[in-house]
Amino acid sequence: MHAVAAISQSALAHNLSIVRAQAPHCKIVSMVKANAYGHHLSHSTPLLQADLLGVSELSEARQLRQLCNQPILLLPGVYNPTDLNEAIELGCHVVIHHPSQVALIANATQALNIWLKVDTGMHRLGLSADELNSSIQQLVKNPNIHIEAVMSHFACADEPSNVKNLQQISHFNQLDIACFNRSMANSAAILSQPSVHFDYVRPGIMLYGVSPFGEPDETLQPVMQLSAPVVSIKKISVGECVGYGATWQAKEDTTIAVIGIGYGDGYPRHAKNGTPVLINNTLYPLAGRVSMDLICVDIGNALVNIGDKAILWGHDKLRVETIAQYSDTIGYELLTHVSSRVNFIKT
Repeated sequence: MHAVAAISQSALAHNLSIVRAQAPHCKIVSMVKANAYGHHLSHSTPLLQADLLGVSELSEARQLRQLCNQPILLLPGVYNPTDLNEAIELGCHVVIHHPSQVALIANATQALNIWLKVDTGMHRLGLSADELNSSIQQLVKNPNIHIEAVMSHFACADEPSNVKNLQQISHFNQLDIACFNRSMANSAAILSQPSVHFDYVRPGIMLYGVSPFGEPDETLQPVMQLSAPVVSIKKISVGECVGYGATWQAKEDTTIAVIGIGYGDGYPRHAKNGTPVLINNTLYPLAGRVSMDLICVDIGNALVNIGDKAILWGHDKLRVETIAQYSDTIGYELLTHVSSRVNFIKT
């Protein structure tokens, strides 16, 4: 009996429709990097209908080319002629975020779509305003190069009231880029900053039914339902401990259900005692430390049988955001850490 990650095609389509409703006049770049945020590219077909598909590796672009013909936005760009040639062959739009990439690309002999990334305050990747202007002057001399858009990235979009957002928007709006498409909005900005939807939006986590703000958003539908079977039922007497380190002790006589999933499958090891698990439509608390292959939950006197399905996240009653809160992390990390020994299926 194995853990299963069921990927809902209808939820993917629904969440993409929410993006379209929020930004009806924009083109959409579906962010499918990190193997579609852990959902597997081959199981994320509805997202492949967007205008572009955002990836962080040429290997992901190769995989996408086996699945669809949509243009691909290669977010890190390229760093050598070999990768540049492959990116062109794969039909990628190539991001430039550093002057060294301009030098590599400026003499391209094949048609190439370019996105210029400018640093408006995140200070991770991106050209300065001066570097942006000089890059444009250099690139427009080559008739093979088409500058499709100028883009930037928010540092604090998941905190809508953070003054940093207004500072970055102001910086971006001051750039001399009126003749180019613009792109700045990620999931959080799509939902909270309509003034920066511009020409392209770049939804990521919301496509997978997860709120970028930490608390579940009922308008989004969970895409991945992670589940595993109950593999054992044990009676526990008051005062007895469960799991490594004996971190959980029964306060009364109770029953423990042992579930066939652990950190080796991607369930977070740091999930605290009390983290909810859904069995037969009822939430039960985690009891003891997460093991590599197993977790235990306190089911009290409830009727639970070996083979019953335990849902770890991805249900209206139990969202991944909740598990992230109990584990001191974010939903992004949980979704992308589901391991290869979990059985992925389309539903």
